[in-house]
Amino acid sequence: MPTNSSSTRRRFLQSAAAVSSLALATGANSAAEPPQDEPAADFSGLKPFGDRAKPITAEEFRGRLTRAQQLMSELKPNFDALFFAPGTSLYYFTGIRWGLSERLVGLVLPRTGKPVLVCPGFEEGRLREQLRFPIEIRVWQEDESPTKLAAGALADQGVRAGRMGVEETAYFTYSDHLRAAAPGFEYVSADPVTIACRAHKSAHELELMRLACEATLAVYKPVFAALREGMSQQDIGHLVEAGFAKMGLRGGALVLLGASAALPHGTKQPQKLKEGDVVLIDGGCSVDGYESDVTRTGIFGKLSDKILKAYELTRKAQDAALDAARAGRLSGTVDDAARAVIVNGGYGPGYKYFTHRLGHGIGLDGHEHPYLVKGSTTNLEPGMTFSNEPGIYVVGEFGMRCEDDMVIMADGPAQLLTKEFQVSLEKPLG
Repeated sequence: MPTNSSSTRRRFLQSAAAVSSLALATGANSAAEPPQDEPAADFSGLKPFGDRAKPITAEEFRGRLTRAQQLMSELKPNFDALFFAPGTSLYYFTGIRWGLSERLVGLVLPRTGKPVLVCPGFEEGRLREQLRFPIEIRVWQEDESPTKLAAGALADQGVRAGRMGVEETAYFTYSDHLRAAAPGFEYVSADPVTIACRAHKSAHELELMRLACEATLAVYKPVFAALREGMSQQDIGHLVEAGFAKMGLRGGALVLLGASAALPHGTKQPQKLKEGDVVLIDGGCSVDGYESDVTRTGIFGKLSDKILKAYELTRKAQDAALDAARAGRLSGTVDDAARAVIVNGGYGPGYKYFTHRLGHGIGLDGHEHPYLVKGSTTNLEPGMTFSNEPGIYVVGEFGMRCEDDMVIMADGPAQLLTKEFQVSLEKPLG
């Protein structure tokens, strides 16, 4: 559910109400041990995935570049080149992970021809270590222009004009300097190519996402079992992080307690768990870069009829959304189906109690295109993946959200990437 922008959209929920961030080293089991003054959970059943998590191969990365070039030719009007700065799209097409800074590491991809990377001279060795397959690298020194180098790399392949697609998360300064260095191009969004590629997950990508969902539920189960009166949202969040670390994964969660759960992204006000509180845990992890986003809502102590009714409506809304999420339908109709259940159940109209869209695309980014929101007209196609997360939020009382990830199938309703929907408020993980 939680949102960020660009390549860090929902990078594990670092809002004021989110758990404080820990520097978790992958596979460092020592990081899984909470400080002595914090509660503990029984993580003895959590193990790393090992060879179950098979990394994306060099051949797959190559194939993605080839697919992008095919789309550049098929789309009307055509694209003549694409420009990428560091981010998840650069990783998607090349396997290169690189942080954004004022020094450009970028990729230009002509419609026909070879991709070229530009890189600061002193970073060349580090960049070459990340290459999954041969790509030409052109280096620039500190007193030189990287965008002139990128423009020259295209010109050397006969590409000096046409339509240049710029990946959505590239800094404005990069594209602005490229425009000055290569004024013969018309600069447009690369979305028609990048979204068309990234939105359709391969069987391999789906398996990595299923593993991320499996890990998330495996961690949540002992965390819910460890809940005790007086625990803070930070206490619970630290347990979630520690559970993922025990599995050798990076992960975290937004934890909301009681009335604070009525604000879907929480509050900066400290909360302590008490009798009758809703406990909402919304988070996930990353497996070889592919993310999960799962929410489970429980009750600590006695369950009221009002909260039970809200839960039952929320779960029915998930069922309706899963059934509505079919190939050939428009993305907005999935939100419509879920919202109708909640509104017709007495929690309406519109966004009054179900205050956000139904869901978002998910993959290498926790939030990515396309989105399940009222009025959206994306044609749903097999392999598209989304969160399915209706909620009911009664300010001053409680909040309720159930969230699972799903994939559009060639035939029939969407299929869950999590093992199953939530079981109940008393036993959210069975």
